[in-house]
Amino acid sequence: MNKEVFLSLQNTPATHNLGKSLGEILPAGSVILLEGNLGSGKTTFVQGLGTGLGIKETIDSPTFTLINEYFSGRIPLYHFDLYRLESSEIEALNLEIYWEGLEVPLGIVAIEWAEKLVYYPPNFLRVCLSFSNVENIVDETLCGRQAKLISIGKFDLDLDII
Repeated sequence: MNKEVFLSLQNTPATHNLGKSLGEILPAGSVILLEGNLGSGKTTFVQGLGTGLGIKETIDSPTFTLINEYFSGRIPLYHFDLYRLESSEIEALNLEIYWEGLEVPLGIVAIEWAEKLVYYPPNFLRVCLSFSNVENIVDETLCGRQAKLISIGKFDLDLDII
């Protein structure tokens, strides 16, 4: 059953902390599909995920390398960025190798620009990030990032604990 949770993220550290909280509890085999415009916090979220996993290396967006692999945490993190890819290039990545642990150790797969995917894993957490930058506004709570987390399939996570 799909479940949705909406969160208001007041600032960049809140986005990082959301990722960190998930990194501390997600099991190997978890797939996180990140969606949102440029600057919405996708990479910040993955940096927090890495912190929660105990990864000490700097986590950068793999925009030009397509994938960054991190093995120094409690489980591996595979970080993809599909921004510059066409559908045929995305299909050729054979992403199921990562989310099924076929040729690599099973870990957490985080995919930025997941709305470009041509096929999906059966179970995943969709994280939709948005950013509101309304000028001349008195109530600053209306500004900032928002996150919608949607568990798809049998993604086993109690979203209420986040």
